[in-house]
Amino acid sequence: MESVRGGRVPVYTTLRRTTVVFTMLVEYLLSGQRYTFSIVSSVALIVFGAFVAGARDLSFDTYGYGIVFVSNITTAIYLATIARIGKSSGLNTFGLMWCNGLVCAPVLFFWTLVRGDLELTINFPHLYASGFQAVMLCSCILAFALNYSIFLNTTLNSAVTQTICGNLKDLFTIGLGWVLFGGLPFDLLNVIGQAIGFLGSGFYAYFKITGK
Repeated sequence: MESVRGGRVPVYTTLRRTTVVFTMLVEYLLSGQRYTFSIVSSVALIVFGAFVAGARDLSFDTYGYGIVFVSNITTAIYLATIARIGKSSGLNTFGLMWCNGLVCAPVLFFWTLVRGDLELTINFPHLYASGFQAVMLCSCILAFALNYSIFLNTTLNSAVTQTICGNLKDLFTIGLGWVLFGGLPFDLLNVIGQAIGFLGSGFYAYFKITGK
């Protein structure tokens, strides 16, 4: 969220799609994972499409760019670690999520305490309102389903595959936003870039299935 606040959304979306490159580098450093030329080419096409889509909005912002790239690196390490531990520890998806929660909970508690988010939450005037709690419950259920899907996909496939699935999710999110909310100006360059990225994702899926 800090990376979104640190810059414009198109810039954020464009730079976040470079996460797949960081993920490939981290997998290589951690486990020596190498990918075929076809896979690398499809990833390059995805990244190229992202830069085409955001070409009109790539205004430089040192802080925003820095936060996004830190987010990319940590995401890459996170996914690569899930894939590595999932295959070496013998833990199932729920076991991995449980261990992840145990490790992250103290850090998250400390960070929310330092940033003041914990106090803001406690003092939230509608904290005990039934409507808010119902929405929060639904949000927690969706968050659990999302995390379960991420862990399952990463352990069954790979960290790179999960990253590319995240890029596809962004594409559908943009399309759904256009349909539901409208009001977004039509930009041919953005549409072309999104199409290139989607094509790259399709090539990646094809090459993974065929083993090329």
